[in-house]
Amino acid sequence: MQDEESLVLRAKERDEAALTQLYEENFDKIYRYIVLKIGDRTEAEDMTQQVFLKAFKSISGYRSKGSPFSSWLFRIAHNQVVDHWRKKSKRATVPLEETLVGSSNSNPGSDVERKMDIENLVAATKRLTGLQQEVVSLRFAGGLSVAQVARLMGKSEGAIKALQHSAIVSLRKMLATG
Repeated sequence: MQDEESLVLRAKERDEAALTQLYEENFDKIYRYIVLKIGDRTEAEDMTQQVFLKAFKSISGYRSKGSPFSSWLFRIAHNQVVDHWRKKSKRATVPLEETLVGSSNSNPGSDVERKMDIENLVAATKRLTGLQQEVVSLRFAGGLSVAQVARLMGKSEGAIKALQHSAIVSLRKMLATG
């Protein structure tokens, strides 16, 4: 597998194979981040596609600045999420907890338990601070390292570790007390 820097250089030259590889390596992380933020799988798929369209359209302006390519994609995704909430109308959406329940051929009893667990987790996560929510989203849904989250959010690694720790402690307390 090629290193990311040479892959990005090829993508800047509109090398289709390089663009495809960058897309395939990053799609799942960006999609998970967006679906966690907006709670609608179909809309998240569309928004993830838009992230890549915007990224590939403006890839010639990309500069690594010591961060991985995915950090740039997460910044674009974050902006897409912000735009989504600004433009969101009164249309009906599927709650996040419904998007995470198992398939129709799984055990209905365990699906109900899982749905209840997810509902509790979603409710608890909404009670975290905005910064804690962002760290949890990037670390666990986005699969980014502490260093990557720190660069993306413009904070020190220590601050990210502290935010993550306090978020997890808060979630444990909230989930333990119901």
